[in-house]
Amino acid sequence: MKLAVVGGGSTYTPELIDGFARLRDTLPIGELVLIDPAAERLELIGGLARRIFARQGHPGLITTTSDLDAGVDGADAVLLQLRVGGQAARLRDETWPLECGCVGQETTGAGGLAKALRTVPVVLGIAERVRRANPDAWIIDFTNPVGIVTRALLQAGHKAVGLCNVAIALQRKFAALLDLAPADIHLDHVGLNHLTWELGVRRGGPGGEDLLPRLLADHGGAVAADLRLPRAVLDRLGVVPSYYLRYFYAHDEVVRELATKPSRAAEVAAMERELLALYGDPALDEKPALLAKRGGAFYSEAAVDLAASLLGDGAPAVQVVNTRNNGTLPFLPDDAVVEVQARVDGSGPVPLAVPRPDPLYAGLISHVTAYEDLALDAALRGGRDRVFRALLAHPLVGQFDRAEGLTDRLLAHNKEHLAWA
Repeated sequence: MKLAVVGGGSTYTPELIDGFARLRDTLPIGELVLIDPAAERLELIGGLARRIFARQGHPGLITTTSDLDAGVDGADAVLLQLRVGGQAARLRDETWPLECGCVGQETTGAGGLAKALRTVPVVLGIAERVRRANPDAWIIDFTNPVGIVTRALLQAGHKAVGLCNVAIALQRKFAALLDLAPADIHLDHVGLNHLTWELGVRRGGPGGEDLLPRLLADHGGAVAADLRLPRAVLDRLGVVPSYYLRYFYAHDEVVRELATKPSRAAEVAAMERELLALYGDPALDEKPALLAKRGGAFYSEAAVDLAASLLGDGAPAVQVVNTRNNGTLPFLPDDAVVEVQARVDGSGPVPLAVPRPDPLYAGLISHVTAYEDLALDAALRGGRDRVFRALLAHPLVGQFDRAEGLTDRLLAHNKEHLAWA
């Protein structure tokens, strides 16, 4: 089995490598290719990746290349984890929206739109080259904004599934609080990427005993603290929102916080410099503890499980993925991309039936889906007016003067990445 990772020079990659090494019985990789145009970073991370495999006795071959076509040739699956514009673009995405009184964040709001505009054309170009090299290969997208990027891939006819680590991280957290094995926890996970709610926490699988009331009663304080929301909010809702919902439920508070402290992008850039120094140590043969602070917890396990289901010949496995709605949420178009539990096998994901969300959540899901329609249109066709319309539609913007100011700033800060700007 051959896997290719586009963006293999990311500081995330050793987390992925560690998962591949530990879970080699689940996903028996014969060759792993790390692909990245940043040759110096790629060499550092490729060396560490080989040492991790060697330490854990994995027999697979790890190669590195900056040649995308050569790297994906013959691959059974291609994982996308790229960041167009790097941390510098992320820093801008988290900064200029604050000038208009809006959240500065890399995957939602105005910053998320900027990232989508930069990313969608690049990902579609990569996917076309994957299709030419190996039309049967699966594309697993971890590149944000995952929902919009996955929708672009699916609309272009690619064999693609989107992946996010939010659900698996919550599953692990809830299992620990309830003193259960993670495999015993099934989440009624409903919504869009970075806009989800846990409507149930079930023992044993779909239809099992709902432990959510017990979780909130016994551990609501700990869950709320992780989400940085008041405990009373969880008690009133009776569900667990993802931590991205804080941008919606406490928008003005978040804006005030972001205006008075260093950006997450600045923190991550400093962390990456330290990580790259560590990766260059020829004695290092495991992922360093610092990597846990970088984000992406349990990403490797989610990626291994998904790739194994898509490439294996066993029974379907139930996993949270980003895939076509196809009636799963009946108030959305079929071609919307939702993030829900699905049965996954070699033919791809099939969403499970999910509880119908309360109008409190369904309304926001519909609103953000409409924004994603406009965002994808802007990413595919360009144009200042399309950017403005997407910003005006976003529930974190929604005002004419703010949308105008944000449009001007988005275009000014992204000219080098937008051929039409």
